[in-house]
Formats: sequence, structure tokens, C-alpha cells
Amino acid sequence: MSEVAAQGATAGASSASSARIDAGWIGVAVVIALGLNLRPILTTIGPLLAEIRAGTGLGLQGASLLTVIPVLCMGSVALFLPWLERWLPEHRGVACSLLAIAGACVWRLWATHGAGLIASAALAGTGVAIVQALVPGIVKRWFPQRVPMALGLYSSSLMAGGGIAATLSPRIAHMADWHVGLGVWALPALAALVLWSTARPREAAAPVQRGPVLNFFGNRRAWLLAIYFGAANGGYTSMIAWLPMFYRQLGWSAQNAGGLIGVMTIFQVMGAFALPLLARRSPDQRPWLMAMLVMQLLGIVGLLLSPLTGTVLWVALIGCGLGSMFPLCLTLTLDHLPDARAAGYLAAFVQGIGFIITGIIPYAVGWLREATGGFQMPWLLLIAIVVASMATTLRFAPAGYTRAIGSV
Repeated sequence: MSEVAAQGATAGASSASSARIDAGWIGVAVVIALGLNLRPILTTIGPLLAEIRAGTGLGLQGASLLTVIPVLCMGSVALFLPWLERWLPEHRGVACSLLAIAGACVWRLWATHGAGLIASAALAGTGVAIVQALVPGIVKRWFPQRVPMALGLYSSSLMAGGGIAATLSPRIAHMADWHVGLGVWALPALAALVLWSTARPREAAAPVQRGPVLNFFGNRRAWLLAIYFGAANGGYTSMIAWLPMFYRQLGWSAQNAGGLIGVMTIFQVMGAFALPLLARRSPDQRPWLMAMLVMQLLGIVGLLLSPLTGTVLWVALIGCGLGSMFPLCLTLTLDHLPDARAAGYLAAFVQGIGFIITGIIPYAVGWLREATGGFQMPWLLLIAIVVASMATTLRFAPAGYTRAIGSV
């Protein structure tokens, strides 16, 4: 399963009977353009954090909000997705969201105070959240015979967009200033808006879902899955927020520190494609989940004990482990329910709560960094989270799915 396959179950379940077309390569280009714009708002912050703090006076906790807030938006929108999809037309939702992302980037060209940057993060995060919620359903209708290919390209473009932005932003900032390094990403957002408005395949509108919305707030297994999802993926937001600053603290340049996010992204893409393919025929996800958590653990321990020796190896292990955990966690979630619609609502709940947790973790990392003056305690926190996730993994025996999730 690709990074967004489970999200597709949420949005796609309500459109199963909608008009289906094969959108062709123009449709592929539109989907890729959308994916490329969903992560730069997050990954451009870490490489330029020193310059941002110097220019705005933001403390470490305030600066961490620039990454935390968009992720919290992803979580809150996912929680309300079953209700949002009833009244938000996707063509308008995507267009307005791309405008929000572009507007936030333009805002950053002139933002001189921390409050302005934090507000821009909320605006962009809302745009990212809506697009991220709507695109899987679009993919499932546009490419009915090529869903895995289309979802794979979308996942790849999403990760690649973040890695490209993290690598190029400090270089652009070096030629101009940090405002330009953050604001230039309005251009691909506007290009995607033009492509969406002029080239997207026209189709009959999807019928509005009229069935009952399933509520998992009182389900203990749903909460366990959500907490597991958030904890297991919290390393991603922590790394994009703090890994560049960690190496800048060790004397690296902004360009080289930002390049580590690009390295991590390469291995994320590899893990996201390879591991779900390897695990697709296994009913028990626990061995694969455990292996990916071990990869993360080894990488973070490497950062703690020997950050300047084997740097690329540590970042590669973390990237591969994190890239694989997202689709594997969602596969685990969907396996709990045989009905696609019910599983889709469960996935929406798990991602909603999970993204909120994923957003809180880098804030805690920033608080520990500011309180202690170093990264030893933050890395120990991430190690503890990974170890706790490994222990939780043992509880997800396939034979117990039906009993654990109960009647829905």
C-alpha cells in the first residue's frame, strides 16, 4: 500500500459509485503537481531555523510551532473528513487550498515577526490538510484501473517535494535571504493551481454520501491504533524540524544540514515503496513494523552516540524506517475491518488523532532542546517513544483484530 492508500479508502469509499474515467497522463501530471506542494511548508523551516530565529526573535518552542501547527491541521481535518466531504466540493476545495498555500508562502516574503510566520503556518497547514484529504478520492476515480501506480506516484511526489524544498531553500536563502527561501514555494503552488483549473479531467460529480458516519471515539482499539500511528511517525516531524539545526549546532552549513533532509527523503521513498510490496501477502504486519522501528532506533542511537561518524547511515536508517511506517501503520488499521467504508472511517480517526500526536512530539523535542541546551535529551525522548512503539507492536496479532475492534 502506498503512503496514502488508506486515506483513499476514506475519501474513496464515498465515491465508489461515482463516474469513473481514466485520466491519462494529464491527470497524472495534475496529481503529481498537487503532491509536490504538500510538504515544502514543513521541510523548509529546519534548514533555515537559525536565520528565522535571528530575524524574528522566535524562541525554540515558538519556532517549533512552524512545523507543529500544519501537522495539527492535518489531524483535525482528517477527524472531520467524513462530515467535510458532504459539503465541500473537491474542485473548489483544492483550488482554495492551493491559494492558501501560495498565499502563506507570499506572506512569508514580508513576515518580520514570529506571529506572522506562525499565522502563515496555520493558513498553509489548512490548505495542505484539505488537499491531502481530497486527493486520494480523486485518484481512485481518475485511475480506476491504475490505482497503485497513481497512488505510488502521488506518494513519491509528496515526499520528493519535501526533500527538494529542504535541499534548495537554504541555497536560495544564501543567494537572497531566508524570506525568499521560504516564500519561493508560492510558485509551484500557483503552477499547480493553473494546472488544476485548466487541465484536470472533467467528470460527473461524485454523489454525496448519505449513510451514517461511524464514530470511533469510544473504541479502545481505535485509540490504541491512533496513538501508535502518531508515536511511530512522530520521528518524521521531529527530524524535519530539528535535524538540520542539530547539525548546524555541530558546525555544518545551512546547505549541508538541509541536504540531510534530502538524503532522508530518498530513503523514505525507497522504504515507502519497497516495504508495503514485500509485506502485501503477509497477514501479520508485526515483523515488518518491528523491523522498521529497529531501523529508526539504530539511526537515532547513532545520532546520539556518534553524530559525525556515519551521518549518512544514521539518516538513511531513520528515513527508511519512517518512510515504511506510514503505509504499514495504515495497512494495519485497515486490516482490522473487512468493510471498506467502515475501515475508511477508522483510518480517518486514526490519522486525525495520530497527526495531532505527530505534531506534538516535535514541540516536546524543541522544549527539551531549549531546557537542556543540547539534543541529548530530545534524542533520548525519541528513543523512548520508539521502544514503547516496539512493545505496543506485539499487541497487534491478526487473530485478535475482530475481538479488539468490536462491533461497529
